[in-house]
Amino acid sequence: MATVAGRDPILIVGAGALATLFAARLTAGGTPVVMLDGWQEGLAALRQGGARLVGEDGREAAFPVQATDRPEDCPAAAHALVLVKSWQTDEAARRLSACLRPDGLAVSLQNGLGNRERLSAALGSERVGLGVTTLGATLLGPGRVRPGGEGPVWLERHPRLGPLAAALAESGFEVRLVDDAEALVWGKLVVNAAINPLTALLGVPNGELLRRPAARRQMAALAREAAAVAAARGVRLPFDDPVAAAEQVAHQTASNFSSMLQDIRRGAPTEIDAICGAIVRLGEQAGVATPLNRRMWEAIRALVPSRPSDSPPASSRPQAW
Repeated sequence: MATVAGRDPILIVGAGALATLFAARLTAGGTPVVMLDGWQEGLAALRQGGARLVGEDGREAAFPVQATDRPEDCPAAAHALVLVKSWQTDEAARRLSACLRPDGLAVSLQNGLGNRERLSAALGSERVGLGVTTLGATLLGPGRVRPGGEGPVWLERHPRLGPLAAALAESGFEVRLVDDAEALVWGKLVVNAAINPLTALLGVPNGELLRRPAARRQMAALAREAAAVAAARGVRLPFDDPVAAAEQVAHQTASNFSSMLQDIRRGAPTEIDAICGAIVRLGEQAGVATPLNRRMWEAIRALVPSRPSDSPPASSRPQAW
């Protein structure tokens, strides 16, 4: 991996909306970026035109990045951001195991539960960090993204985190360090469960949920169910009112199309298993009813054919996550 102005590149695993957004902003801030993914159309666009940001006024800015599907093209990566879908985590771990330095750090900024555990199983827990962001982005085409709402990047403290946190801060991200990101992951899970499936089913941007009384009531019910599961598991959420938290994010990202809606429109697998599916499974274990999350889980899975490795929705028996 080549360096620019003495800086080590940041490896971004992924080539979707958030991956492209982070790549563009890091590059604009002076940190070189290498993007590692298997999406050939996206990689070709990134190689040819760079990571492109499109503003609300339609103006476009392009930022050069290195893009590859070969881990051997980016050996000895010191810091990586994992920005793939939750169902792609195992493949991301495989790629990282071939190029992350023994003393390197891969930080997951993914949606859903279980990503850190799956990365740690392949890389070792000492090489895996956890983070959360509520930044929004809409993928307009391969390598081309429109930002859709600002928000902090919370990063769990780790002895190897310094250079990555500094690069993000220097690139204009609002970086906040926390001692334990797990509660924040659950907080984002509650918000994602409330917003993503509804926007995907209705085909609307996030803010439209606030303007439709029936959708707003369902959003509130989904948030309350997820929060009840968190409480039963002893998780202290980063907010007191899950409904207000979900509505605040919907307002802040009003014009953004959720990642789940973007997936549905492409006919791609969604993260519903790691969001509503996880809430249902863990709710069963804790004896907490989650009927609306189950309906969302089943409805979204009916829209896009399941991947062969996907398991069917849980029965009434408790199942391990």
